[in-house]
Amino acid sequence: MRTIAASLFISLDGVVEEPAEWHFPYFNDEMGAAVTAQMADTLLLGRKTYDSFAGAWPEREAAGDEDAGFAKTLGDARKIVVSRQPLEFTWRNSELLRGDLAEAVTALKNEEGGKIAISGSVSVVRQLLAAGLLDELHLLVHPIAVRKGERLFDEGDTPVPLELIRSETFSTGVLYLVYRPAPAATRAA
Repeated sequence: MRTIAASLFISLDGVVEEPAEWHFPYFNDEMGAAVTAQMADTLLLGRKTYDSFAGAWPEREAAGDEDAGFAKTLGDARKIVVSRQPLEFTWRNSELLRGDLAEAVTALKNEEGGKIAISGSVSVVRQLLAAGLLDELHLLVHPIAVRKGERLFDEGDTPVPLELIRSETFSTGVLYLVYRPAPAATRAA
């Protein structure tokens, strides 16, 4: 069975919205290596994240600058977009996820292949966590309190117990934390 790992840039106060406004001062080779290591041959993306990526990465690939190799890797990956509306795709290897999210993702996990990666796409991450379909949550916690914007975990009645499986501190003060859903025994405690 394929696994799904989500990666998010997140502020110290839990904000995940518009990381382009606060993330870049903390980006360095350590973070670049962590982001690159999360690449997969299949990407699951929310519509907003897809639109953002499709609006930037194909041009970067064509420009041939220093991040062109990474842009090509993204372009070559299968990109499955979660959206309630029909979309016209301009970026190669892109397709719409059809049907119920949980059912479609379960079927995707049962296909042959490697890891499935999610970048950003907070609403998709929340839904997959709630459905028990997310295997790992990679958080790059930036040492900044943004103080406004959408947070990873919204208000709700149901706790989301997680288990830390790996951590690393980058020289910029960014914490790289990898969680998985907590085992059932831990949830009951």
